[in-house]
Amino acid sequence: MSQVYLIRHPAVAVPPGICYGQSDVALAAPVEATAAHLRAQLPARFRLLSSPLTRCRLLAEALGEPVFDARLMEIDFGSWELRAWDEIERHLIDAWAADPLHFRAHGGESVMQMAERAISALQQALAEEPRPVVIVGHAGPLRALAGHLQGMPPQSWMQLGFAYGSLLPLEI
Repeated sequence: MSQVYLIRHPAVAVPPGICYGQSDVALAAPVEATAAHLRAQLPARFRLLSSPLTRCRLLAEALGEPVFDARLMEIDFGSWELRAWDEIERHLIDAWAADPLHFRAHGGESVMQMAERAISALQQALAEEPRPVVIVGHAGPLRALAGHLQGMPPQSWMQLGFAYGSLLPLEI
């Protein structure tokens, strides 16, 4: 049996309603309090993986000695990056809502492409070492990982909640 701990980065310094995906945005506050709270819930020894984006990197570094893996980055929203959601053409938002797993007309990647790379990072980590794995990441990849590990169909993954600075422990 393996243990996996999924941690979402703390809140970001981005106005509400902005699509920021893979954009490297700043955190809204220092990470020390969040890291101390999370560290108390983790095992003594673990392998620590993180998205290299600043909002994850800072928390991961406060938790230990992370290995940064670009496969754990948030979905690439292409031309939607750093745009307000309500400024994106309505027909594109509707098309995305109609096929959320495969849509990529924004020029970035689809949810399934993002999920495949995140799952491959986790599978590699689990194969390499028997220690518990801690992943500091973003809501999209964490939903895909949690859904995959729990055997949920991909259509259900996006319904999983991951609050800023939250931790989800899983036994697999």
